[in-house]
Amino acid sequence: MSFEFPLPDVGEGLTEADIVSWKVAVGDTVTVNQILVEIETAKSLVELPSPQAGEVGALLVEEGQTIEVGTPIIRFGGSDGGTDNAGASAPAVGETQAATEGGGDAEGGATLVGYGAKAASSKRRPRKGAGVAAPANPSQAPAAPEAPAPAAAPAAPAAAPAEAAAPATASAGKPLAKPPVRKLAKDLGLDLAAIVPTGSRGEVTRDDVKAAASGTGAAATAAAVTSAGSAVASAGAGSSGELEERIPFKGVAKMMAKAMVESAFTMPHVTEFLDVDVTETMAFVRRLKSTKFLGEDVKVSPLLLVAKAVAWAVARNPRINSCLEGDEIVVKKYVNLGVAAATPRGLIVPNIKGAHAMGLTDLAQGIQDLTALARSGKTPPADQSGGTITITNVGVFGVDAGTPIINPGEAAILAFGQIRKKPWVVGDEIVPRDITTLSVSADHRVVDGEIISKFLADVGRGLEDPTLLLA
Repeated sequence: MSFEFPLPDVGEGLTEADIVSWKVAVGDTVTVNQILVEIETAKSLVELPSPQAGEVGALLVEEGQTIEVGTPIIRFGGSDGGTDNAGASAPAVGETQAATEGGGDAEGGATLVGYGAKAASSKRRPRKGAGVAAPANPSQAPAAPEAPAPAAAPAAPAAAPAEAAAPATASAGKPLAKPPVRKLAKDLGLDLAAIVPTGSRGEVTRDDVKAAASGTGAAATAAAVTSAGSAVASAGAGSSGELEERIPFKGVAKMMAKAMVESAFTMPHVTEFLDVDVTETMAFVRRLKSTKFLGEDVKVSPLLLVAKAVAWAVARNPRINSCLEGDEIVVKKYVNLGVAAATPRGLIVPNIKGAHAMGLTDLAQGIQDLTALARSGKTPPADQSGGTITITNVGVFGVDAGTPIINPGEAAILAFGQIRKKPWVVGDEIVPRDITTLSVSADHRVVDGEIISKFLADVGRGLEDPTLLLA
């Protein structure tokens, strides 16, 4: 007896995920909790374990596909004979779409500890005009791929589907297609209305989109790739691919963009700047490195002292460590220190829980672990939630300062610029010193200029004299 395992809700409140890589193949025998597939959500990479032991009958989705929670992704038992991955992938997509439309197999993920698809996640609202599912032109149905045109007369059949597609689109108001198919077409820059549908109900299938993108089949004669401008269009189809690149807007990048828009257009940002002499901080960092006082394997950098200075300044200015919730300002008496990290998947902001109570050794280890996880792309969702204040280190890119956008749910973010030798007045003399620029953006609904200024001045004071941070 076979059973299909649907994409579970991995506990992040997300509705879809990308299939990154399969760890099993058709015909493999797997055990309970053996890793089946690696998926990418809007927050992290997640490995899904097997809910049961058995033989893999079919992989129902391809690597690179974006699918909704509740969509069947793998079938155990009931193998389609000796069909390999490539042969099984085409029908599997159709079966996946059919299962999603009908609600999927709700029992599939019940045995997987910590996971389980939401009951409503695999159901969709009926589409307007869904009753007009068949093509308006009855002659279109026999023109499916299973009945290719005779070789003796290729010209006439090639044009017929393109003509038949227009009435079907008009009758439904817009092209019929599953959400994953619409997303694929959008990512590839294709106009669904111009693609010839070959689905049994007149819908555009994934294969139709792929055919249009590759320039093969009847669909290629009607597919329209959106133009980036008249200059590119005039250059011809052969050169347009060399002049532009289309990058799918999804996952971490899409999630972060949504958060930044929410922040920028709901919080009145105010930013202040301060140049700081960090010569003593740099000397302290060199001593910690040379003596290995914090441990043999602990990485010491100026960011460690900045993090400590932020936690110290928050204790002196607790209002900066707050957020607005409805009609209340919530002042948090703990510091979950976020550190913005640029990763190949996009910008993420994991945070170090309880940074206010950490000494230099624990804080250094926390930054090191956070950075390693971020680079691997495996930062768990729990590490990206619950932050109270954030640091972004723009100095590593050779930048002096910036006006950072506040992470939603917080009231402030500090940007740490590059450290450079500059002339500085010490006493009555001008001497070369290590100088950096700090900038802090804050939510002016929650904190006023006095609080922002005092916080920024305290961070600067702690970096000018790091012995204050050890008191």
